[in-house]
This record gives sequence, C-alpha cells and structure tokens, in this order.
Amino acid sequence: MEIPDMQNQIMGYDRSATMFSPEGHILQAEYAEKAVKLGSANIGIKCSEGVVIVADKGNKDTLIIPESADKIHEIDEHIMASAAGILSDARILINQTRVTAQQHKITYDSPIDIESIIREISDLQQQYTQHPGVRPFGVALMVAGKNGQDCKLYTTEITGNYLEYNATAIGKDDEKIREMLRKEYKKDMTIEQAIKLALNIFKKILGNAFDIQRFNIAFIKNNEKKLNKLKGDEIARFK
Repeated sequence: MEIPDMQNQIMGYDRSATMFSPEGHILQAEYAEKAVKLGSANIGIKCSEGVVIVADKGNKDTLIIPESADKIHEIDEHIMASAAGILSDARILINQTRVTAQQHKITYDSPIDIESIIREISDLQQQYTQHPGVRPFGVALMVAGKNGQDCKLYTTEITGNYLEYNATAIGKDDEKIREMLRKEYKKDMTIEQAIKLALNIFKKILGNAFDIQRFNIAFIKNNEKKLNKLKGDEIARFK
C-alpha cells in the first residue's frame, strides 16, 4: 500500500536529505528541485560559432544597480555559469569552482577543462544529499565554455547528475522552453541567431512581462578563450 505524501511528512521522511521514503524518494531533494523551478529561467545554446547563455534576471527594483544583479558569472576567462533557484547557494558553488580553476592554472600552467568544473560542482551537490545535518543545494547550474577546439554546454541537477546539451534551459518553464528549442534549434546558427532565438522564446513565455533590460547575455566563441558579456545598448538592439 502506497503511503501518501502527507503521511510521509507526518512520519518525517521529508526532514532529512539522507532518508528515503517508502517509495524510494529523497523528499528534501525533490523540494530543492521545486525551488529551482521557481527561479527565473536561463537558456543555453551551442551554435556553429560558439556557445551562448541568455539569463532572465526577473523584475528587479529600479533602485538596484543592474550590474550587481547579474546572473551570468565568470569561473575562468574561458568558462561561464548561470543559475536558477536559490542564488546564494549558487554563489557558494561558483566561488568554490573559481578556486579550483585558479589552483589548476597555477599547478599545471594551463586552463582547466570544462568537464572538470562541471564534475566539481556536481560532486559538491551530490555530497549534500547524503550527509546528515545539511540540506541539498536549492539550485541548478548551467555551465558553458571553450573546451579544446570546441565549446561545450552542461547543466547540473540537485542530485549531482550532469548532462551535456546542444541547447537547454533551467528554471521556471524549462520544459516549455526545451520543447520550443527542439522545434527551432539548428546546429549551424550563428551567435547572433542563437541570441535572437532565445529572446524570441522568452517573448512567448513572458508575454507582456517581456522587457529586454531584464536579461543578461554572454557568449564564448570557438576561436577565442574569452567570455564576452553584452552591455545595455548591445542588448537593446535585439528588441
């Protein structure tokens, strides 16, 4: 006989990240996934020229300095990351991987491989699902950058899994966005076309709430090892 969710809560199966419910769920991890779904969305697209992330910052107070609310962060000059969910949790993960990237550069005199970064983030997230007295990180990360001769795009999950994508989304309405990407994504598109595709999807998702100034846009080209962030006027031309 299945025990309903309310019964799981009464019996305390949702009080620990290390306790399985009778159905085989870790309820704290599932609650953390719901926190990710409440976060504003990010779209990542790998294209013929490189890789792009378009991140929705949400509606911010006009008194806030826009640069202080950026959602796309530099891990190393060739790697960028954005997050959906509890952004303070994301800051901890991003800061840790920045240290790892710098340690690798000092030790080996070469930039760190992007998969090493995504594995570091995923390992940290996984650890917080199996130790008592802690809660899972309530955040999913999208990590993109230059890897050898090619650019890569990854996302992490609450449980510590990670996958590589041609195009994907994290955060609110991520399933709807991925469905649109499946229909409209093309591998041979340029960076500009990828940015336009992401913004057009956001227009459909957000409707009247769409405002070009609520987005961060960044890209890394295949022929460079450098993060490029678009500023206000550069973003405005995509209106």
